[in-house]
Amino acid sequence: MKNTFTIILLVLSISIYSQNGILKFNTKYYDAVDKWVAFPSTDNDSIYHYGFIYIDEMAGFTFETGNTFKISEDSTFIAKKPSETTRMIYRIEKNWKPLAIIPKDKLKQMGLPEVSKSLFAYKANSESASYLTKIGYFYNHVGASHNAIKPLNKAYKIDPHYSGLEFELSFAYNALQKFDKAIPILIKAIKQDPQNYLLYKELGFSYINSEKFDEAEKIYLKGIELADNNNLKSEMALNMAHTYFKLQNKKKFDEWAKLTRKYSEENSTYTQYINLFEKEWSAN
Repeated sequence: MKNTFTIILLVLSISIYSQNGILKFNTKYYDAVDKWVAFPSTDNDSIYHYGFIYIDEMAGFTFETGNTFKISEDSTFIAKKPSETTRMIYRIEKNWKPLAIIPKDKLKQMGLPEVSKSLFAYKANSESASYLTKIGYFYNHVGASHNAIKPLNKAYKIDPHYSGLEFELSFAYNALQKFDKAIPILIKAIKQDPQNYLLYKELGFSYINSEKFDEAEKIYLKGIELADNNNLKSEMALNMAHTYFKLQNKKKFDEWAKLTRKYSEENSTYTQYINLFEKEWSAN
């Protein structure tokens, strides 16, 4: 994407509170996409900073600076307009704290359009499976899978086998504990891409949480066979071992504990978990 604007990393610390009866600083940045937002005032004259949040399909969650505004005694929002010559954009870090969405009726008072005019340049490709998959990925990546479902489903209707799409969509469903929706997507995906071990990893997780343990074992064993690094192998084996630990199936637990150790470093997190499970088992 062509962009001549300055890119600066910014980390903001914002407290959750309301400084007036209109603005509520309780919205996560990923729930304020394509919205004008305000940050709490930090000075005595109640000056608020505002800007616009959107997702750059290449860089992720982004904040475009606006300017400042005040709230009059009659609750009118009096704003300085964004600069016509200098536009600053910041990549939003995961530790951004909650902010407030500016109500639509207040945008008119501030002389602002409903969305930033520059947004249209970033949405030129917004109806493609590529764009929608990337948007879903960014939501999943920050733990906002509830927002990932809509763009990913839209992409799925366009091109269900687009690279990475089926994984992201099933990941989102699994994160929301909608395992019955993830499973058929993953089964179809594996038929299309049978060497993709990440699909097996995700499907094994779906099966475990659907209490389909025999199916989970088969899928994880295939995923372990295909995986190209020991961390992923260890993770899949540990998931199965933990399942049988909770089910109090000692024979099955021992099988998967042994497999976990086979692919894990001696003092890795994976072996530490196995040691812990075995210690608790012995204590009982």
